[in-house]
Amino acid sequence: MEGENRGGELIGPHGGYRALKSYQATEIIYDGTIRFCDRFIDRRSRTVDQMVQAARSGKQNIAEGSMASGTSKKTELKLVAVARASLE
Repeated sequence: MEGENRGGELIGPHGGYRALKSYQATEIIYDGTIRFCDRFIDRRSRTVDQMVQAARSGKQNIAEGSMASGTSKKTELKLVAVARASLE
């Protein structure tokens, strides 16, 4: 039937992002960013907000991309690309 994946289910497997090495790396990056900013940058600096938000965005976009993978590979790839850009 059109729109079905190979497994015969309408929505393919998705999620499980916590097991992804890329997601685990973003958790380390996020935690490290927080510690770096606390130690080396004035909390009132806009730089802190930008760095923390970029690290958070990278982590969140990998999670959202993984969840979207069951219905839209295009959305999954777009979110992973946004995560990569945030983390760079």
